[in-house]
Amino acid sequence: MSTKVDDFVYDLDGGVFAEKLSRALSDVAAGTVDHGNGKKKGKVVIELDMQQIGESHQIQISHTLKVSRPTLRGKATEEDTTTTPMYVGRGGKMTIAPDAQIDFLKTPANEEQ
Repeated sequence: MSTKVDDFVYDLDGGVFAEKLSRALSDVAAGTVDHGNGKKKGKVVIELDMQQIGESHQIQISHTLKVSRPTLRGKATEEDTTTTPMYVGRGGKMTIAPDAQIDFLKTPANEEQ
């Protein structure tokens, strides 16, 4: 099984990265329409760097959002980097929590019902 992209994006920085991306897309689109004059381009770049944490099945993901939006007299640029640790499961599937979680609510009495 592979990584679910929508879950992955929402897990980055506890959902904050998805909010930043949403805002960046809207701001760049608006700036491009308002100040692009058919010539200026806006740009949103997502950069992901991954490094193993020790010898575990975890990686530290550094996620950078680079934004460039047209303004009346030029452009505004911003770069924001944060990190999120994730587990790497079977087939490289990345999740915020390990796939093999123990079900603490399951007891022998509950299994019989």
